Amino acid sequence: MDDRPKRPRDLNLLAKSIADDATRNAPALPLKQEKNAAAVELGRLGGLKGGKARASKLTPEQRKAIAQKAAAARWQKPT
Repeated sequence: MDDRPKRPRDLNLLAKSIADDATRNAPALPLKQEKNAAAVELGRLGGLKGGKARASKLTPEQRKAIAQKAAAARWQKPT
């Protein structure tokens, strides 16, 4: 037979015992890593010019179609 203790019948106590079992040997969260300052600056530079560069390549009709699609998505009822 099993030598394990029986699980509690009360749902709240059962949930707590399951959470305790799951987190008892949980690994520690990794420490936050430092970011490379040069990479951050390059990413920011690309992000600053991205929208303007894309808009300058689009025709007015393309921009209008994109805006209409975005407006339709915003006003769509949640499913």
